[in-house]
Amino acid sequence: MDDIELVERYGAHNYHPLPVVVAEAEGVWVRDTDGKRYMDMLSGYSALNFGHGHPRLLAAAKAQLDRVTLTSRAFYNDQLGPFCKQLAELTGMETVLPMNTGAEGVETAIKLSRRWGYDVKGIAPGRARIIACENNFHGRTTTVISFSTDPSARDGFGPFTPGFEVVPYGDLGALAAAIDDETAAFLVEPVQGEAGVVVPPPGYLKAARDLCAERNVLFVADEVQSGLGRTGRTFACELEGVQPDVYILGKALGGGIFPLSAVVSRWDIMSVIRPGEHGSTFGGNPLACAVGREVLSMLAEGEIQRRADQLGRRFLEALRAAPMAKVKEIRGVGLWAGVELLPGGPTTREVCEALAAEGILAKDTHETTVRFSPPLVITEDELDWGLERIAKVLA
Repeated sequence: MDDIELVERYGAHNYHPLPVVVAEAEGVWVRDTDGKRYMDMLSGYSALNFGHGHPRLLAAAKAQLDRVTLTSRAFYNDQLGPFCKQLAELTGMETVLPMNTGAEGVETAIKLSRRWGYDVKGIAPGRARIIACENNFHGRTTTVISFSTDPSARDGFGPFTPGFEVVPYGDLGALAAAIDDETAAFLVEPVQGEAGVVVPPPGYLKAARDLCAERNVLFVADEVQSGLGRTGRTFACELEGVQPDVYILGKALGGGIFPLSAVVSRWDIMSVIRPGEHGSTFGGNPLACAVGREVLSMLAEGEIQRRADQLGRRFLEALRAAPMAKVKEIRGVGLWAGVELLPGGPTTREVCEALAAEGILAKDTHETTVRFSPPLVITEDELDWGLERIAKVLA
């Protein structure tokens, strides 16, 4: 029985992965159990902004493994404070609540927003509402899928958690009409990743941020996928000069080595959650924080963001210039592209399998778009190698 058969027989896998079993990885490349090499343009859904096995991140993890990897929440560890300080400084915020996964971060932000709505805004108990956007992806927990518009995420999992309203993404008028005195927060992805790298209309984020400030509503930015360099900026909100009230971060925060997420905000917001009211068994553990500190140090240098911006422009220009008859639209920002296929042609799954045969791993999303997220450490020569094969498959 081979590796794929073992997974299919014994693993309750909730995705439909490509028929590739990765055994080794370095930089932008992975190898399967037969030794074939692939360029990873899945990039762990942006978790591997720094590539596989970045030496600085591995060194941080190995050094911490020799010391302590887990501490009780009854006392602090020596990595937690410095990690929180670095992340607060990078975001321009004041306080950090570390968790483990993106979905856990979103759940935390929902609780924080509701409590702020009751304690600060004065919403009547049990009446707080949060506005989200159509075609969002914020995770797969029961609360989060309650405001998803994706049938594959929702169907068969009800009853759902109340207290949410969904409006069209990028529609400022719909957002304004939805806000009332019981609205606690607007939860939004600055760029919708799982929907196919959907970039909002110019000015939307800034106008939505201003509207939330005017109407006393928290602006909560889910930058689990779009944050930490992917868009050519440290945060996608920076593309329009927006400072949210709350950041949700994850994926790349752990450097592709260890699960790590965080909710970052100001003290006047975060202080509504008091000791003992929220937490996580592994949140803020020293191993995750040690890796996260090195990630933050790399981001503070700015080189990762510059590469994503420069190579991303090159990547998107080359994609748009290539004669690809199967393509309806190309969207993107930074080193992040969504290639939407014309109807009636090959499926996105078929395209991804064809790309894998050419040595490129990419993600099919919503059955209409192929998503490319190369590691931000990719070289120009590697990018050209990938572009040549993408153009060949989509010609």
